[in-house]
Amino acid sequence: MAIREAKHYVKLDGERVECRLCPHTCLLAPGRRGLCRVRENRDGRLYTLNYGLCSSLAVDPIEKKPLYHFYPGCLILSAGTVGCNFACQFCQNWEIAHGDPEVVPLDPAVLVEKACDLDTVGIAYTYSEPVVWFEFVLDAAALARERGLKNVLVTNGFIRPEPLRELLPVVDALNIDVKGYNREFYRRVVRGDYEPVLQAARLAREAGCHVELTALLVTGLNDDLGELEELVKRIRDELGEDTPLHFSRYFPHYKLHLPPTPRETMERAWEMARGLLHYVYLGNIEHPRAANTYCSRCGNLVIKRRGYKVSPEGLTKEGCCGRCGEKLAVVM
Repeated sequence: MAIREAKHYVKLDGERVECRLCPHTCLLAPGRRGLCRVRENRDGRLYTLNYGLCSSLAVDPIEKKPLYHFYPGCLILSAGTVGCNFACQFCQNWEIAHGDPEVVPLDPAVLVEKACDLDTVGIAYTYSEPVVWFEFVLDAAALARERGLKNVLVTNGFIRPEPLRELLPVVDALNIDVKGYNREFYRRVVRGDYEPVLQAARLAREAGCHVELTALLVTGLNDDLGELEELVKRIRDELGEDTPLHFSRYFPHYKLHLPPTPRETMERAWEMARGLLHYVYLGNIEHPRAANTYCSRCGNLVIKRRGYKVSPEGLTKEGCCGRCGEKLAVVM
C-alpha cells in the first residue's frame, strides 16, 4: 500500500523528474529522494513512499490542533505519517518527521470508518506534515466528506498553489504554522520561506475554508516585536481581522537548545496582536485570559477554556454572542 506513483511532478530528460508538490521543487535523478524523504524517483517516475503508512493515531480535543473557532469542545481523530518538507531545528515531532518510527498500514476507508465509530467530528491530518502525505490525504478526505465528516489540516503550509487547489475542495479547516516573519530565520532554522505559507493561507481562505494560524516564538530568533507586528498586519490585511492567531511558547527540543521563550515576550506579543486582530491566543503557557474567546463587539466572554476543558456558555448555537447577538467567527 505504501508505494504508488505520486501526483504533481514532471518528467525530464535522462529519467530525471521534478517534484511540483511543494516550493522546494526538488530535481531528482533516478534513485534519489526529495527533501521530505518520502518521494523518490524510480526509473524516471516519482513515487510516494508513505501512502497508507500511519505513525500516529489518536482521538484529541480539537483545541489541541490548535483550533479554537472550529467545532469548539468536539473530539477529532488525528492521524499522521512520516516525513516533512521542512527541517525545523526545534521540531516537536522529530521522531516521526525526521526519524524512522514504527508505522502500521492504514487504508483511507478504514481511517474514515474509525472516525465514524469513535463519534468524532472528523479527521485531522497532523503530527508529521500532511503535505507530504498528499495522495493519501486526498483520498481519505474525499471519503470522509462523503460520510459527513470534517477534514482538518495541521500544516506548515509549504505547498504549491496547484496541488493545494486540488486538495482544498475536501478540506474544511486548516491550522497553518507561520514560523515567523524573518526570511533568514526561515532559511537557516526551518529550511523554507514564509511567502508560500502566507499564500497558502490566502488561497484556503478564498476557497471558503476555516483558517487559524500558529506562530511559535523562538527565543532570540523570531520573537522580535517589530517583525511580529508586521506579520500580524499582513494577516489582518490579507486574511481578515477575524483570523484566529495562536502564539505558541518555544521550549528546547531536537537540535535547538535556547532558553524557553520568556513569559514577558509572549505577553507583549499577545497585547500587540490584540490591537490588530479580534482573536489572539497564547499556547504552552498559563494565562488567565489568553485562552478564552471574547466577543469582538461587546467583549463578552463567549468561550472559556482551561486546558482542554471548554465552556462555550456565552455562545449561541448559531455562533453568536449571547449578550449582544454579534455573529462571531466560530464554526459550530
